[in-house]
Amino acid sequence: MKNTILKAVAMAAALSPAVGLAQSKPTSATYITDEEVKAVNALPGVDRTIKVVDIGSENYAGAGGGGARGGGAAGGAAAGGAGRGAGGGAAGGAGGRGAGAQQGEPCGEQSTAPSSGGTPGMIAHDQQTEGYLIISGSGTLVTGGKIVNGRKSAADAEVTKVLNGPSCSGTAVGADVVKKVVKTGDIIVIPAGVPHGWTDIGDHVDYLSFRPSARVLEAGYTNPAIKK
Repeated sequence: MKNTILKAVAMAAALSPAVGLAQSKPTSATYITDEEVKAVNALPGVDRTIKVVDIGSENYAGAGGGGARGGGAAGGAAAGGAGRGAGGGAAGGAGGRGAGAQQGEPCGEQSTAPSSGGTPGMIAHDQQTEGYLIISGSGTLVTGGKIVNGRKSAADAEVTKVLNGPSCSGTAVGADVVKKVVKTGDIIVIPAGVPHGWTDIGDHVDYLSFRPSARVLEAGYTNPAIKK
């Protein structure tokens, strides 16, 4: 069966409340080159932050990634696969977030009733909005609903510290779940708290992701692969 490939090149922004001391005003630009994006994209996993930059009242970060899943579905938030070729049929967010995301405290709606018809492997970020621009390929993006019997990302998990801040992963259910095939050129905005994940990717989907949040990522981070 043909492997599917999910690649993310993510740009994350974090909004800061106007509390305490005034923010310094940056005086220079930060460049993330195509070569840097490709270097990080070549690493194992699906989603990896490249840089996080303090731009005054906000932080702005860039990330990249790529990973493979078999069976026509993209693994991500709850699939827990870190490397290329890992098996799994769960849908996922921008991927590579799984292992830590499943090891925290319970989150979402708690229920003892058997769940059926839900979408597994979904993720919702407490504070971080994501905007996707599809740049290559296509796949089914699943959004909406509510996570039932989920698990909060652990405080020391990569998804919490490096990728998206505190998040909740699990199966999403609800009449408002939307499954939509997206293609090159499409733009999707996913507000903080909205579950999302990928499924039914025939060959691959590449996208840019823009991520605003309340300074959940630490400014000054640079991926070790491109540190000089």
